[in-house]
Amino acid sequence: MQKLHRGSLLAAIPLAAVLALAPLAPAQQPSIAPVPPPVAPPPGIGDMIRSLAPQPATHSSFTFDRNMLQVATGFLNDGQGPPMQLDSITVENYRYQQPAFYVPQTMHALVATMDAAGWKHLVSQHMQPQPAIPGAPPQAAEPQRTLTDLWLHFTGMDIDNVLVLVRSPRQMNVIEVSGELRPLDLIHLSGHFGIPKVDPDAVMVPAPPGK
Repeated sequence: MQKLHRGSLLAAIPLAAVLALAPLAPAQQPSIAPVPPPVAPPPGIGDMIRSLAPQPATHSSFTFDRNMLQVATGFLNDGQGPPMQLDSITVENYRYQQPAFYVPQTMHALVATMDAAGWKHLVSQHMQPQPAIPGAPPQAAEPQRTLTDLWLHFTGMDIDNVLVLVRSPRQMNVIEVSGELRPLDLIHLSGHFGIPKVDPDAVMVPAPPGK
């Protein structure tokens, strides 16, 4: 798979994720019905994320609502197509004094809940299973590098909600973007509104079953 040597992790989405996921989304059918509101993550997901690392953390969060975003999104797409139709962007940051331990059972429950609700799950490619080392904790429990999980929710062929979970040894970031999104919009949003730029060599791939 081709690596991206410039741009952000989100910039890899159109190459490695959207093309892979598009066949999985329901075929878009012409309709005169009103567009439904964006689908929020399933109930309980916020509690699962907050309990992923049980040690004390410094927590900060902020939300950009629709009115705030309308002022900014007109110039984010560099004149390529119509302005983004965003409803909200919420960013949460957790900082740990000690290296974080992310509880595997909680992560599995989070993944299973999102999968059951129809969200498409992708992970950074370096999260693929590594050779087991006797006595060593799972990589996802005590990561030595940044691990990124990305969930996309589709209405037809359009993305209406994105949830990004970024875990590193001493910090966890959670970003939710809701609205009518195109793959190109995700590229333009990278690096704005607190959405972090991470490993530029990371590539997003569909998560293995149950991961």
